[in-house]
Amino acid sequence: MDHKLSARLKDIVRALPLKDGMRVLEIGCGPGAMAREISRHLGDGYILAIDRSAKAIQQAIAGSDKEISSGRLSFKQVAIEKFTPEPNQQLFDMAIAVRVGALDGRHPEIEKQSLKNIARLLTKEGKLFIDGGNPLKEIQLDEYRNNE
Repeated sequence: MDHKLSARLKDIVRALPLKDGMRVLEIGCGPGAMAREISRHLGDGYILAIDRSAKAIQQAIAGSDKEISSGRLSFKQVAIEKFTPEPNQQLFDMAIAVRVGALDGRHPEIEKQSLKNIARLLTKEGKLFIDGGNPLKEIQLDEYRNNE
C-alpha cells in the first residue's frame, strides 16, 4: 500500500471490487495517492484519474512516474460535469469518487450533469462508488443511463 495513503483511503481501496484487467475512472483524484494504489490492484487494467485542479494534477503526475510509464495510469485535468470522452474511448468498469463536491448534493444541477457523464463513461454493468458508506456506497445510475 502507498505509504502516503490515509487509513480511510486504504479502507476504500480494500472495499472496491477491483479485478485484473478492469478499467477504472477516479473522479477528484487530488495528488493521486489512491489512483496509484488502485493501479497496483488492476493487473493489466487501467485507471484514468481526473481532477478539476491543475495543481492537483501536476502533483499527481509528478508522483506517479512508474505507474504512468507502465501504461496503467493516466491523469487528466477536467471537472466531471464537463468531461466528454474521446470519440473512441473505451468505457470504464467502475468509477470511484471520494469527497467530490459535484456529487455531495450541494449543487443539484452540477450533480445531475456529472451523473449523466459518469453513466455515459461506464459500461452497462459499470458501477459508481462514492465515500459515505462503510466505507463506500454505490450510486445507482439507471435513471441516467436510459434518458439521453
